Amino acid sequence: MVEVGAAPPAFHLENQRDERVSLDSLRGQWVVLYFYPRDDTPGCTKEACEFTAGIERFRGLDAVVLGCSPDSPAAHRKFIEKHSLDLTLLSDPTHETMERYGAWGEKVLYGRKSVGVIRSTVLIDPEGRVAHHWKKVRAAGHADHVARRLADLRAARDEGS
Repeated sequence: MVEVGAAPPAFHLENQRDERVSLDSLRGQWVVLYFYPRDDTPGCTKEACEFTAGIERFRGLDAVVLGCSPDSPAAHRKFIEKHSLDLTLLSDPTHETMERYGAWGEKVLYGRKSVGVIRSTVLIDPEGRVAHHWKKVRAAGHADHVARRLADLRAARDEGS
C-alpha cells in the first residue's frame, strides 16, 4: 500500500512506445502517477486532456506526468493520437502495479459493486518518497488540484532548504 513519506512500490511497465519505464529511472524529479480505468472513455479522456493542457506547468515544476491503465501500449497510442495527448501512458494489463498502489479493487458505481481500477493519483518527490496520495478522485479538475499541491510542496521544500 501507499503511505505518505514512504517509498512507493517499484514498477517496470511498458509505455505507449513499447519502452520499459521504471520508477527508479525517474529519481531526481517529481512524478505524478495517475491511475485511470480505460482509454478513450469520457472521464478518462477529460482527465488526460486536462493533464495535457497543464503539461507545461508540470514541467515547470520539474514533474513528469504518467497515466496508468490496464490498456495495451497500442490502445494508448490510439488514445494519444486521437486526443493529441502530451503524456506518457503506462500499460498494466495484469493490474499488479495498480494493486500495489491501492488503485485496483472493489468500487461502487451507481449503487453497483464491481472490481476494477480506482481512479487515484500518487505524487512522488525527487528522493523517491510519496509526497501526497489522492485515494479516490473525480476526473474533472483533478489535474489542477495536483498541480496546486505540487507547487505548494515545492515551495515548502524551497523554504526549508
